[in-house]
Amino acid sequence: MNEKPRICLILEGSYPFITGGVSAWVQDIISGLDGIDFVLFTISPQKNQKLRYVLPPNITEHRDLVLGDRESGRRSHNEGRPAVGAILAAHARMFSGAMPNIREMISRIPEGYDLTEDAVVESRYWKLMQRMNEERNPAYPFSDYFWAWQSAHAMLFDALRANPPEADLYHAISTGFAGLAALAASVRRNKPFLLTEHGLYHKEREIEIRKSQYIRGYQRDMWIKAYNRISGICYREADSITALFEENRQKQLELGAAADKCVVIPNGIDIGRFASVVRAPRPGFHVGLVGRIVPIKDIKTFIAVAKIVLDRYSDAEFHAIGPTDEDEGYYEECVALTESLRISDRFHFTGRQNVLEYYSFLDLMLLTSIREAQPLVIMEGWAAGVPSVTTKVGNAPEMVDYDERFLAPSKDAAKLAECVIWIRGHPEEMAEINRANREKAISRYDKKDMLSSYEKLYRRMARPEAGKRRWRA
Repeated sequence: MNEKPRICLILEGSYPFITGGVSAWVQDIISGLDGIDFVLFTISPQKNQKLRYVLPPNITEHRDLVLGDRESGRRSHNEGRPAVGAILAAHARMFSGAMPNIREMISRIPEGYDLTEDAVVESRYWKLMQRMNEERNPAYPFSDYFWAWQSAHAMLFDALRANPPEADLYHAISTGFAGLAALAASVRRNKPFLLTEHGLYHKEREIEIRKSQYIRGYQRDMWIKAYNRISGICYREADSITALFEENRQKQLELGAAADKCVVIPNGIDIGRFASVVRAPRPGFHVGLVGRIVPIKDIKTFIAVAKIVLDRYSDAEFHAIGPTDEDEGYYEECVALTESLRISDRFHFTGRQNVLEYYSFLDLMLLTSIREAQPLVIMEGWAAGVPSVTTKVGNAPEMVDYDERFLAPSKDAAKLAECVIWIRGHPEEMAEINRANREKAISRYDKKDMLSSYEKLYRRMARPEAGKRRWRA
């Protein structure tokens, strides 16, 4: 008898196809818990994406669901008829302000069955859409409402019909489509549903939608409401929820999560690996940013900071340390910006590197991100003896004790540069702060503590008796 728990990680748009903080966390969890078997269920925008990670040997299966892939769905109108009625009933309850029985609705949707065509040809759907359009969407044409409905519900149906691998526990690493797929598997297989959030999925999607030039009018409003509603459903239905820090936990409670099932488990790093870095300062003043060269990291603001600082200290050097191939167009724009500002000789795009080599000589880490959860690079730098200046995103302000000497609003290059200049001008005070930061990293952010917390949670939730209390259709 295999006594290893079998955990299904359900991920949308991240591991193992995209590098970054969430993906690094997943790799750490899997490789660090080799006494547990993992299966992956990934939700992707396209087929045949390139793997960016070597999968650890305790990953025993991987299935990928491509949103919008109509070829993978089963079709039989008779088979889908009970689902149509249940979905309409759920919408009617939401329309009246009541909470639908989501678990009962999911139980009526056959696994693998594609409902998208039913939503177009079923007369009852049309009547519901017409009613909702007339009462909630009087300012927009019906065509806007129809296409918003179609685009939103097609992907929702994809998630709800998902067929993840068999497992003892379904662990979604966000709400959204991953959370819905985990909930659906939990209902159909009578297994527990664990939800972990790094950032807040619905807030991240709202930011993207409001910035988009292509999603406007009612489509924008519907998508924002849909993502908020999906997060609320996941919070209410998950058996246990983990957040990286208390502020996010409080926001989960506001959207319907029960306090007794929400816990905080901070990120963690390999303290020994980073604390073993031998400092070898180089001439000048070296500022690094560790991260992908993508818009969300706001490398252009990093470049603007470099220009301001270099106008004052010509011996400064700046290092953008991370892969450049995820958004090559953005990378080219960044290179062009350094050239137009005439700082390309002092600003280096290093590509993917062993960050330990850079932590040995960097004088400062700078984060210019417009969105983060609980940045690992701050912890890594602290353990290695490198201070950080960061934008006011996610848990970063709390991590630096809300000290304005190390904080600036997003995109505020002048304030960020002011922080950099202050740090350069106060070496003795920074030496004491660096010692305190190292102790903080060791005491609060040890990966061993994080792994121990998740192993205990997995083993408790994956016990055979844990699923017996689950709602069963």
